[in-house]
Amino acid sequence: MDSEFSEASWQSPDGLELYFRNYAGDDSGKVPVVCLHGLTRNSRDFEGLAPHIAGLGHRVIVPDMRGRGQSAYAEDSASYAVPTYIADVMALLAQEGIERFVSVGTSMGGLMTMLIAQFAPGKIAGAVINDIGPVVDPQGIDKIKTYLGKGGSFPTWMHAARSLEEVHGESHPTFDTNDWIAMAKRSMTLCNNGRIQFDYDMKIADPFNEADENAVPPDLWPGFEALAAKPLLLVRGGLSTILSAETLAEMQRRAPDADTVVVPDAGHAPTLDEPEVRSAVEALLASTH
Repeated sequence: MDSEFSEASWQSPDGLELYFRNYAGDDSGKVPVVCLHGLTRNSRDFEGLAPHIAGLGHRVIVPDMRGRGQSAYAEDSASYAVPTYIADVMALLAQEGIERFVSVGTSMGGLMTMLIAQFAPGKIAGAVINDIGPVVDPQGIDKIKTYLGKGGSFPTWMHAARSLEEVHGESHPTFDTNDWIAMAKRSMTLCNNGRIQFDYDMKIADPFNEADENAVPPDLWPGFEALAAKPLLLVRGGLSTILSAETLAEMQRRAPDADTVVVPDAGHAPTLDEPEVRSAVEALLASTH
């Protein structure tokens, strides 16, 4: 059986070799889709959603951002920052001849989507923003700091799954053992020494932890508002500590035509494999031209 995706690479503006999955679709002229993962994640997060979208006829591009998965690690940890990731994606789009795309952005990928919409609005044909908004709840940031870049390794996938459950159990209270093992296999990798560890450069924590808590964060509302007139789906985990109900309500006020799905038994972040999310994604793609 042929693989449902092909593997390819592109070069970042500063010379790193970066990896992406390419799901071909049916070349029907439909708008391509680019799936952008979260801070510690990689292209495997979309191994359920991407082939589903490709089955609807869309080409789907799913990159590993620098320092994650099969993409090269950066020598300078300061380059682990959203503006650099966006420049990397722009280089990928140029290589692949993609002028407009639907962005599916989870967490950090959603921040990237908002900023691309602000500075290159013609690129975005529509968007799915998964459990992130222009205002990030400080409670969620504090939670991320408890585990980001801490390393650790595990002898078996079951040990890895149990560790994830200890850290993230409150975010996914309905997950069973198989769900946690699946999450482990999406976010971790088997190393040459036989141990299992997280599939990202621990140095991505450096800029995150060094950020001045008193610094004024960039105003992301203009980027979000640039999406408001486009086909837009907002997804929130009902238990999220990153996207508050108040921020979601303000997003809905500023983008009254957006569709919204709240996944009640999920925190940060919904997997996008939930049936109600799948249906909403299908509707968004059907309205995108």
